[in-house]
Amino acid sequence: MKYIYEFIGTFFLVLTVGMTALDPHSAGLLAPLAIGSVLAVMVFAGAHVSLGHYNPAVSLAAFMRKKINGRDLGLYWIAQFVAGLVAAFAVFYFKGEQVPAPFELSYFKALLAEFLFTFALCYVVLNVTTARGTEGNSYFGWAIGFTVLAGSYSVGAISGGAFNPSVALGLIVLNALHWTDIWIYLVGNFAGAAVAALLFNATHLANGKNKKTLG
Repeated sequence: MKYIYEFIGTFFLVLTVGMTALDPHSAGLLAPLAIGSVLAVMVFAGAHVSLGHYNPAVSLAAFMRKKINGRDLGLYWIAQFVAGLVAAFAVFYFKGEQVPAPFELSYFKALLAEFLFTFALCYVVLNVTTARGTEGNSYFGWAIGFTVLAGSYSVGAISGGAFNPSVALGLIVLNALHWTDIWIYLVGNFAGAAVAALLFNATHLANGKNKKTLG
């Protein structure tokens, strides 16, 4: 069931990206708001079943946090990438094949932008959904969605604002990005997730030791 939830959440995220961000006559400047909002509500809807990742990079961070095992990581990735593909074809069905020319990237700038905001996303996810100090909070979905919203407005014009390999795959299928640029998202997104998880683990291990000492 949790893999189905990951498929559904990722599908609606990529579908919303394709339906709003690639058409200036659709949501226009409000596209990031739609994307951040659908991510937030899908996280609220599915977190109790699958933890609400909808992003292979977030799943990697959760794996490094030991919240999911290796088998789940692989199956989550399959569900998420397949959902990105299906959502891209759904966008084709709704809009036809009239898509913009592929986005031309400045490689280093795009790589850095994707790394930074994927780091920010995974850092927020780990702190609001897995930290003992924030356990049981009611805002985790909005914190996650607003991180993507802020990233989209900040660097969307530089990298396309994916912060998610499944979103990047969907954008490539939709011809919004070049196939040869997929490495930017795989490297930038997974590296950002890994650094966020390493930092989180190190910080909370240190905090735990300090609490034991003080106690």
